[in-house]
Parts: sequence; structure tokens; C-alpha cells
Amino acid sequence: MNKPLLEFDGLRVTLPVDGEQRAVIHRVDLSVPTGGAVGLVGESGSGKSLTARSVLRLLPPGARVGGEVRFDGASVTAMGPTALRALRSREIAMIFQDPRAHINPLRTVGDFLTEGLVATRAERRGSAEAKAVDLLREVGIADASRRLRQRPAELSGGLLQRVMIAAALLGEPRLLLADEPTTALDVTTQSEVMAIIDEARVRRGLALLFITHDLALATAVCDSIAVMYAGSVVEQVPAARLHDGSAHPYTRALLASRPDPGAGAQPLRTIGGRPLSGFEVGAGCAFAPRCPAAQDVCASERPQSRPVASGSAACHFPSVATPPGKDRSARHD
Repeated sequence: MNKPLLEFDGLRVTLPVDGEQRAVIHRVDLSVPTGGAVGLVGESGSGKSLTARSVLRLLPPGARVGGEVRFDGASVTAMGPTALRALRSREIAMIFQDPRAHINPLRTVGDFLTEGLVATRAERRGSAEAKAVDLLREVGIADASRRLRQRPAELSGGLLQRVMIAAALLGEPRLLLADEPTTALDVTTQSEVMAIIDEARVRRGLALLFITHDLALATAVCDSIAVMYAGSVVEQVPAARLHDGSAHPYTRALLASRPDPGAGAQPLRTIGGRPLSGFEVGAGCAFAPRCPAAQDVCASERPQSRPVASGSAACHFPSVATPPGKDRSARHD
């Protein structure tokens, strides 16, 4: 396997909540190899986006970070302003969930795409625009020269997300952070956008950390899957073994709750209880209140990640390999 390009080593993030610092990310141990693709999946509020944003130190005011985030062996958490600026402009690019919230509506697409090259790399405007046009064509935008003169309001959501992808690739990064880049798009456009990201990644040999709710999409695009729950990574497994090799009750409950088109008019499986935010987690396993297999130790002692089945899981009583559709950790409400 290629050496790690991005490493999270005991990442912990606290935020001020009701006047005191509360942990929202408890522990993330994860690596993304050079040229590899890792999917980070979980429910809303599990800490996926905060984990990705910590790579570029784009955290909310008042955030405190423990542990380490390393890029190519260098500590991101210890970087000064100059090194951090170089990391953001040359090494790592982020594709955000909502392009309309991250593109200035008063400026043209051309301004958005070229300002980084002109400001940080001292490229001539004409050269920067030529590169932008080539990349817009590469990501499937026709009549690219005309699009440079348009403003965001003149483009559809799918076209704007393609512009975001082009902007991310324009700096020739080595790592892409894709934070739910298809959430606001229809199903057809979602597939097109992810195909563009995946093709660009493979063609350029980029590493990818893909944040998503969609297990099927993550499995199709990524080499391995990391599952988050309430601020911690609870399981890591190769993407090809997610369905038959997962061991954590939460992962198996997620798999079992997916609709089965061949099952007929059957009630959807659900996970009992409610998901916890990271700052609500107590001393034990965060999933224990929702896990029918939980025992006394689960409520009092937080499990550590350990090798199981095809990967690793943070669980006192990991499941045996049974078909997810028959998993006892998913039940009807």
C-alpha cells in the first residue's frame, strides 16, 4: 500500500458550548494513502465535516484541537501562517457541499477561478483564463469561454458544482477533500459529478477524502470506508468488504436500514433511539443507548478500536459476519 499522505492521529476537537469547552470530535485515527480514496460516512452531526475541515484548519471560532493532523509527514496543527497558506493554495483543495454559499455572487466565474492563480502564483491573467477554460471543458462544461463571463446566478446547481471541481483542480493539489459535493443535486447530476471527481482523481493520481451519507456511493468510489458516530470513527473496512465484513453494530444497522428494491412492500428497518451529538457522549460507548446487544460495560467504558474481521472496530462485542439484512442491531420502531 502507498504511504499515508494524510494522517489523523487521535484528533480531538472541542468547541465552546453553554460557556464551557465540550468535545465534538472525540477521537479520529485515520489515514489516506497517496493516490487512494477513503470514504467517511455517518449521520448528520457525527463530525464528518469538522474532521475534513480540520485538515485546512477551517474550524469555528473558539475551537481547540488535540492530537495530530499530518500532511505528507508535516504537522498541520503546528504550521505557521506562511506554511498553512501554501498548504491551502498548492497541496490540498476542498470541494464544498453548497457551491452557491462559496462562490461570490457578484463576481464572474472567471474571477472566481483565476484569482488564486493570479494572486498566489503570479500567473498572467490570460494564462490563468486559458487554464480555467481547459478545466471547465474537462469537467463537462460546454462553451467554457462564455461561462467565464457569467455570474453564479446564471448557472444551474450542477454547473456550479462543476465550477467548484474545476477550481479545486486548478491549483494542481495532491489531496481533494470532497464534503458531500452531491447533496443538493438530483440523482442523475449526482452520478455525473461523482464520475467527474473520480476520473480526475485517477487521471492525476490524487488522494481523496470523500464525506457522504451515501454508503452505496462511497463504496463505488472509494477504496476503504471509515464510519463515524457521535464524534468518533467506530469502524474502518475495505470498501469491497463493507457489506459482508463489517463488524460494528452501528455499521451493520446502517446497512440493514437501506431500502431493498426486491423486498416488496416491507416496512423500512430503522435504528431505535436517536443519534447523539458529540458533546452529548458520556463515559461509555456512544452507540450503547441504541444497541440491543449492549451490556453493562458498554455504558461505563468507551471501547478502543481493535482489529476485527476485515478491518477494525471500536466495539466491546463486535458482530459476527452475518448478512446485514438479518443483523439484530437493526430493528423496527
